[in-house]
Amino acid sequence: MMISTRGRYALRVMLDLAMDGTGTYVPLDSIARREGISEKYLESIIVCLSRAGLVKALRGKGGGYRLTRKPEEYPIGEILRLTEKSLAPVTCLEEGMDCPQAESCPTLPLWQGLDRVIEEYLMGRTLADLLPPEKQ
Repeated sequence: MMISTRGRYALRVMLDLAMDGTGTYVPLDSIARREGISEKYLESIIVCLSRAGLVKALRGKGGGYRLTRKPEEYPIGEILRLTEKSLAPVTCLEEGMDCPQAESCPTLPLWQGLDRVIEEYLMGRTLADLLPPEKQ
């Protein structure tokens, strides 16, 4: 499993919004500038986050984006799964995959165990865990 740029940037956007901490709408250009990410690229990511209900958008003057929940209510795994589609360490464990060798594969238990560890780790960490102490 390798987390793509899209997944890493989505996490950075969410963390940027969490660090704002005011609940006000933050303009996308401000996030792009602080994070050093192209605003055009962030637009596609923020649309995905908005459609999934992770952020709320407000158009017009004073508009931008804000979190819909508290930082401690956002598991990192939820954000990454949204952007990555799969966090499985091997393709045979991806949702919808039917491996013809699953019955006889001697390595399958290893990959299933790793998949559980990844899931537990990423779902057990939240945006709040990534905030600097002064923002918690």
